[in-house]
Amino acid sequence: MNPSEPLISIVIPAYNYALTLPRAVESVLLQLDDSVAELIVIDDGSSDETPHAIEALLVRHPGGFRALRKENGGAASARNRGIREARGEYLVFLDADDEMAPGALEALVQHIVQHPKTRMVIGGHDAILSNGRRRSYTPPVLPGARLDRLRGYLLDKRFALSNGACAMHRDVFSRGDYPEGFRSAEDIPVFSQVLAHYPCTVLARPLAVIHKHDDSLRHQFSHAKAGGLALVDEVFSPQRLDEEFQILKREFTVQRCLSLFRSAYLAGDAAAAKEYFRTALRYDRRVLLNISYTRKALRLWLGS
Repeated sequence: MNPSEPLISIVIPAYNYALTLPRAVESVLLQLDDSVAELIVIDDGSSDETPHAIEALLVRHPGGFRALRKENGGAASARNRGIREARGEYLVFLDADDEMAPGALEALVQHIVQHPKTRMVIGGHDAILSNGRRRSYTPPVLPGARLDRLRGYLLDKRFALSNGACAMHRDVFSRGDYPEGFRSAEDIPVFSQVLAHYPCTVLARPLAVIHKHDDSLRHQFSHAKAGGLALVDEVFSPQRLDEEFQILKREFTVQRCLSLFRSAYLAGDAAAAKEYFRTALRYDRRVLLNISYTRKALRLWLGS
């Protein structure tokens, strides 16, 4: 590490988050140490008051952080711009409606110093639900085998990864950055390639406070539908995952089909839901043994 460069860069992409961005920025600045970390705010072409919110923050905290504005391109493009702009070895991507947990930055620095070979630090997070309730998530011990790590993340859902609660070394993006053709689940290909190919460690404390929202089901599904099964090919592209991990592709395809089926069903898109269920069946007939999904499919075909 160059002594003149920060160890960590915190990047906050923001698109139309004028109301919550100040909270996110302040949560970082309260614990920022210029000698080890920097903060970059990227306005992804917001059409609300986000630019004014950023200007007000710059006035209130002169020299406290860097800010730039780009044409709207989605969260993936904003994060990729952050990778290019960041000077730190490790990057944390904090969403503009979330917060850095108190003491998180100091804990991250200490952990990286103690584990200099780690290429992804997986931390916990506190989630605040729309009803105000708070839930805490602490990551479990990671499996030792790389294939088991990837299976645990993609298929078994044994542990969850969140951008704001992870720190990734810039080396991991040599296999691929965030795919800009996706407006949802764009972090899955990145997390997958890191778990499969790089040393990862767990920091069993909250690094982020994540605010959950009741977004429109139709809005959520529109982004997921646009990505569709192309996400599977992106995750398992040879550039991201070596041959030894390709054995998981078929099972992940079925799981992705069923996830899209459920989303389409809840969003009221019957035609899409039927097609995703048919595709899942073509890959694995055992899908019919899942009573929850089969019951929903029967309701669609019976028109009830």
